[in-house]
Amino acid sequence: MQNSQSIWTIVDEKSAAFFDLSDRVWGTPEINYEEFRSSAEHLRLLEAEGFRIERNIAGIPTAVMGEAGEAGPVIAILGEYDALPGLSQEAGVAEQRPVVAGGHGHGCGHNLLGAGSMLAAAAVKDYLAAHGLKGRVRYYGCPAEEGGSSKGFMVRAGVFDDVDIAISWHPAAFSGVNNPISLACSEMNFHFSGRASHAAATPHLGRSALDAVELMNVGVNFLREHMPTTARIHYAITDAGGSAPNVVQANATVRYLVRARTLPELLSLVARVKRVAEGAAWMTETTMRQEIISGDANLMGNEPLEECMHAQLERLGPPVFDEADKATARKFQATFTPEEIASSYARFHLRPKKDEPLCDLIVPLYAGDGSMVGSTDVGSVSWVVPTVQMRGATYAIGTPGHSWQLVAQGKLPAAHKGMAHAAKVMAGTAIELIRNPALVEAAKADLRGRLDGNPFVNPIPDDVMPPIPLAVDGLDAAQ
Repeated sequence: MQNSQSIWTIVDEKSAAFFDLSDRVWGTPEINYEEFRSSAEHLRLLEAEGFRIERNIAGIPTAVMGEAGEAGPVIAILGEYDALPGLSQEAGVAEQRPVVAGGHGHGCGHNLLGAGSMLAAAAVKDYLAAHGLKGRVRYYGCPAEEGGSSKGFMVRAGVFDDVDIAISWHPAAFSGVNNPISLACSEMNFHFSGRASHAAATPHLGRSALDAVELMNVGVNFLREHMPTTARIHYAITDAGGSAPNVVQANATVRYLVRARTLPELLSLVARVKRVAEGAAWMTETTMRQEIISGDANLMGNEPLEECMHAQLERLGPPVFDEADKATARKFQATFTPEEIASSYARFHLRPKKDEPLCDLIVPLYAGDGSMVGSTDVGSVSWVVPTVQMRGATYAIGTPGHSWQLVAQGKLPAAHKGMAHAAKVMAGTAIELIRNPALVEAAKADLRGRLDGNPFVNPIPDDVMPPIPLAVDGLDAAQ
């Protein structure tokens, strides 16, 4: 750990350009597979930093990679830059005020995530060159995490096959090593086809696809009683078959997102949901077609890496926020419910603090029981490469995920400070691994042990392709 201070200094010296990158990406929020401006901004800075560039990773136009260094272990630092729909919001304003009505916004902080990861990679690059060390650092710009599962497609394409270790982070209310628990998930459409008819004159001749959708939803609701308590099932009717009630709907579609704690549980639950859909089709004399869109594996932990990253956090300490940062955070906390603030602490089994709007501690290793978790496509990477993540404090305690409040805090000084703090931890972890080959081998052995008798099955089938648009706002996807 004796090398940590010098890598942290490099992060501080380089941070201004990466704060600017984060702010520019915040200002052009783009959703799944449409991140052409955001990926272009990342490419520009990668080139300016002297990385060797690869574009169109895994055939995805908005996926990029920059590499530096020679020989030695390959350390990948993963970034993201996709936004969420419907969360447009002015920066720094503690009231809901969209920039564009119905527009997009960075409601998960991925503008910070990508810039912070690239900052860490750039610092590692400079450290390797200054000290003549063997080793390669790669920054992977990964699009479409929000339901698009780009990393799952990248895993399937073999993008990480020669990577030794993967490192990442995510903006959060608290700083600490991520407890490696997430839900495996599969997102799919169920398309029902029937026969149209006059709903009054000849209803007996019609076969309602909408009836099939509704019967499927009822069946799945009964299924909830008979699935693991950690599993989740969500749905949305994306095509109700039209707006005319006097027509028997010939076509209708419902989208399901099925989640489970482990891959085997997920695959079993998806099969049960499909059987419910088949039953609904039988009852209505319609036909059903299942279309898988995306899917993520659950996170696979790695104790040697988690202990290494936690040691970096303990040595660095929590991010330092000043009174101006705290005063701004209090304004946002005034828009939260007491339950939202309490829930932020409860996630990590921490005791709530009064009048402490920003993180002032390092969360203990493996804090929390993983009962309040979602899904991430980093999970798929963690089955094929030893992987570690951290949470970096960038916003007020209690901020709801995927909210306008989170978008509004994405360019504040506190967000920049939390981003640089995370970059220091990731860069320090990478250097520790490059200087300690035994630690890399221990991480690989840990992963092999977890996979013994538990092989990886990518939840994205081989015939499913990412939904890449041909062009967005005048930008050609082939560029």
